[in-house]
Amino acid sequence: MLTRHLKCHSVVKRHPCRFCGKGFNDTFDLKRHMRTHTGIRPYRCELCEKAFTQRCSLESHLRKIHGVRQQYAYRQRRSKIFVCEDCGFTTGRPDEYFVHVREHHPGSAALRRYFRKHIPDRPATAADHINPFLLYQPASFYI
Repeated sequence: MLTRHLKCHSVVKRHPCRFCGKGFNDTFDLKRHMRTHTGIRPYRCELCEKAFTQRCSLESHLRKIHGVRQQYAYRQRRSKIFVCEDCGFTTGRPDEYFVHVREHHPGSAALRRYFRKHIPDRPATAADHINPFLLYQPASFYI
């Protein structure tokens, strides 16, 4: 975490925001920042429906407004949620997220990253195009 934090003080920023030009050295920080422009708020309070861009903001809200404390053991990981950064669709299931992106955002950078990560033997092209036959297989193929 210290190494990650120290990167934010670097003069060179490898990941610029396409809306305002602010630079980040970590893709996670850029993704979180982009939500300020897109309005995507995937973390919703189940008690009052208020929504947040970050999980820590939701947890702070639960504690301060509703008196709900999160009980996590030391170094316990929270359940991962998958957020479509194009439309805000949120799910706890990676297969459901993939099907959503494949059907609703076939040109998404998230889909290209998925294929690079999960199909490493796929020959890369100059533009890193996605094979359309991989995109439109029957849904049962992915489930």
